[in-house]
Amino acid sequence: MAQDQDDTQVYRVVLNHEEQYSIWPADRDIPAGWRAEGTEGQRSECLTHIGEVWTDMRPLSLRQRMEQAARG
Repeated sequence: MAQDQDDTQVYRVVLNHEEQYSIWPADRDIPAGWRAEGTEGQRSECLTHIGEVWTDMRPLSLRQRMEQAARG
């Protein structure tokens, strides 16, 4: 049986200051430097959501530097 089928834990999607995504157990305090994105559910649901919304894997600071370089 696959691990996801046995996993009844509820997770939340979290986001850090660099706009990088992860999942975290919903019954635990979110670690420093991360914030809740608003999505909660089973592991597979959260990972599917991340796959849909996190289309640019570059950290925010890198994206900003690249935009500035393109303008300058």
